[in-house]
Amino acid sequence: MNEALLANLAQPDQRSCGSSSLVAARMLLDPSYAERVLALDRSSGFATEALTMHRRVTGLVDARGAPQIPWPRVIGTPPWAVARQMSALSGPDLPAVDHDTHLVLGDRDGIVSRMSEACDAGRPVPFYVGDRWLPRHVVLAVGTTPDGLRVYNPAPGAVTAVRTRDFLASSLPFGRWTRPWFVVLPDVD
Repeated sequence: MNEALLANLAQPDQRSCGSSSLVAARMLLDPSYAERVLALDRSSGFATEALTMHRRVTGLVDARGAPQIPWPRVIGTPPWAVARQMSALSGPDLPAVDHDTHLVLGDRDGIVSRMSEACDAGRPVPFYVGDRWLPRHVVLAVGTTPDGLRVYNPAPGAVTAVRTRDFLASSLPFGRWTRPWFVVLPDVD
């Protein structure tokens, strides 16, 4: 994936990390969409798309036009809405596939392995991080490294390496949000 596309594309407000991650995922999957987003002014085009996406994923209708339970935008993006949006995304070389939300409990090795497989197949993976009490932030796995994942963090608009051992130990490098909570994975079984 061309993760350089995401450099300096920060979320436009405190509540749009989920929608910013979804816009980033779509940009990586669909080069023509990425061109449209970045055509005018790189950061304002991204901000406009992220805010539009936030309204969509918290509204009455999902990306495929199906009804969904609305969600208060002020508290971010619900994991099931992220899964529905990811299920609607495709690219020139990748058809849309259903996505499911997985609570990160128990088999963390298996979850990281599935995240790596998805990224290696060209499918970005949104995941929720937080403190010990609540999920608070959404980031996007966009690639792999020899010892972990490459992750787009919409807060600063940067892609960084996350070691597998840090994911397993709940010591993720996202400020005070160190624990993985939910992972939205493609259902390709």
